[in-house]
Amino acid sequence: MNCAALPAELIGSELFGHEKGAFTGALQQRIGRFETAHGGTIFLDEIGELTPEIQIALLRVLQEKEFERVGGNRTIHTDVRVITATNRDLQREVNEGRFRADLYYRLNVFPIHSPSLKERSDDIPILVDYFISRFATRMGKRIGQIDRRTLDAMQRYSWPGNIRELQNVIERGVILADNEVFRLEPGTLPEDSHSEHELPAPESANAQDQQAHIEAVLKETRGRISGPDGAAARLGIPASTLESRIKALKINKHQFRGTP
Repeated sequence: MNCAALPAELIGSELFGHEKGAFTGALQQRIGRFETAHGGTIFLDEIGELTPEIQIALLRVLQEKEFERVGGNRTIHTDVRVITATNRDLQREVNEGRFRADLYYRLNVFPIHSPSLKERSDDIPILVDYFISRFATRMGKRIGQIDRRTLDAMQRYSWPGNIRELQNVIERGVILADNEVFRLEPGTLPEDSHSEHELPAPESANAQDQQAHIEAVLKETRGRISGPDGAAARLGIPASTLESRIKALKINKHQFRGTP
């Protein structure tokens, strides 16, 4: 269930169901998602969009494994594995009072961080190939090759809109394609958007100082490059940029793994 796709006043009914006559338009009893998912799994996307009232009800389900339908007075027990996702920084939402701290910690049992596209530029060729194939098939076009300069530009770009932006850019490129080679028109992507964040090249900066700085951060993160607690995040640059700089400076990042 996408929590952002429904009006706030309908989410309670969708999650927990409602009794006949519970509100205007409730012409019959409805079974909610938690009741339907008993013994299984429910995936709540965009969990950060829930209202405070629904957050309280969800917390009760997670802690007590029970709820009532909207307009009902019978307690229903359910045993459900709950998986949630959000593009918001829930820790910040908690600090600013928009998300309940107790619910946040109850949900944060096994967190999985999904890196943004700019943190995994090595995946871009695979994604580009997939989306080109998908859109070309839909539009009845045959595209069998990707222009090298186009692919390089796409790997340099930071993709602030993440996968959705990549998908839209490729769809536009496929629409405009007039032969079997996929290429983007000049100006489709800003020039190397990483440049303003990149560390100076060793030739133009004190390479020893730069190496010492990177090694110090790698030691603090125990060799971790990407992720919210990785060295790239601490340095304020994309993980791909840091990987390139580590390679250029001949730093052995593996020596820092497990460093106290």
